[in-house]
Amino acid sequence: MPAATPASRRPVKGRPNRRRPARINPSATVTRAAARKAWAAAASVAGTPTSSRPRGACNPINVTPARNPISSARMGRRSYRYHRAVSPLSDAILARANVLAWYRRTRRDLPWRRTRDAYAIWISEAMLQQTRVETVRGYWTRFLERFPTVEALAAAEEAEVLALWSGLGYYGRARRLLAAARVVTEEHSGRFPATRVAAEALPGVGAYTAGAVLSIAYGLPEALVDGNVARVFCRFFGLEGDPARDPLKGDLWHRARALVAEGEGDAGDWNQALMELGARVCTARAPTCEACPAADGCAAVRAGRTAELPQLAAARPVRRVEVDLLLVARAGRWLVERRPPGGAMAGLLQFPTVERTPPGGEPSGLFALPDDLLEPGELLGEVRHAITHHRIRARVRAGRAGYRGAREGLGWLRRSALVDAELTGMARKVLRAGFLER
Repeated sequence: MPAATPASRRPVKGRPNRRRPARINPSATVTRAAARKAWAAAASVAGTPTSSRPRGACNPINVTPARNPISSARMGRRSYRYHRAVSPLSDAILARANVLAWYRRTRRDLPWRRTRDAYAIWISEAMLQQTRVETVRGYWTRFLERFPTVEALAAAEEAEVLALWSGLGYYGRARRLLAAARVVTEEHSGRFPATRVAAEALPGVGAYTAGAVLSIAYGLPEALVDGNVARVFCRFFGLEGDPARDPLKGDLWHRARALVAEGEGDAGDWNQALMELGARVCTARAPTCEACPAADGCAAVRAGRTAELPQLAAARPVRRVEVDLLLVARAGRWLVERRPPGGAMAGLLQFPTVERTPPGGEPSGLFALPDDLLEPGELLGEVRHAITHHRIRARVRAGRAGYRGAREGLGWLRRSALVDAELTGMARKVLRAGFLER
């Protein structure tokens, strides 16, 4: 007589035998293991157990199914198609390998990618904020030649640091970098902190910079979101809203953390791959979607919305400024003035300059100096310069000083000293244009 079937293995009325293989949609693009992993990540990011989420509930990563996709797949004829049931996060998990392979195959050869030194990587990240990669290359190399260690930077004078930074703009970055180097030297034995909390406590080090240094230098699974990553995520997941503001800003960080946690020791490459993808392929204008390793899962590509996403806030209107800039020489030295503290480019040196108000009108005061100091002369030419949303047109004039001796905020420098001085970007353009040799 055959042995009785254990109760645990008997079919239940109205439900298929659990010993049968689950019926998987052959058109599905994810495996059961990948789907289970994706669902677990989705539930973790959402902050609620999958089983307790009500039907149709929303969460930070746009989970759309009404029930667990694995359980649904096991329900025979009532199973959902995977591409409908699984969170969009699973598409990103599947695309992750493609993006990493693409990055490792095509990444740009940048000098800071040839090192795992946390200090060198930190300097590169500070310089790359709001500055083009090609511009940073030379500055990074010269900066590390002069300050090869964090201790060397910490011991430097601010004027010397600003001089090396001159031309990169956003000089507050240089000042905060110097302050942070002193903290690292004094409180962390010269080593960039290896925890996010300690790293973000440094002057000028925010969530992005901390994530970049910790993941690239130390291999820690720390996420980052910059403008490039935000653009990639908004398009891939089809996210609407301003990525610079909550709730979308927080949502992007949730996704970044979930995806960086999927890897094993590849956080640095993954973070750099996302930034590289945004910088070279998923660009703000004219993205090359046909070359994108993640295009198959991209919501914006499927919906034809790459031009609409991300939905950035309106840019600040451009302000056009006209100034007069005076070149005054005496005994082989040139007159310079130091910008006042607290404002834009505080503490940097420039040639005496005054804004014309309104543009096209006469200078408001004689180069912002007492009438007996300077006399404008021949017009030598023009220089154009941009600072954030300002577009500056400078009329460069020869002139002479009507005074002798020292005045507060004014000084005289030789031509050779100007090259290494902490000049504003516009003053450096005047120098490069050869106006001093005319």
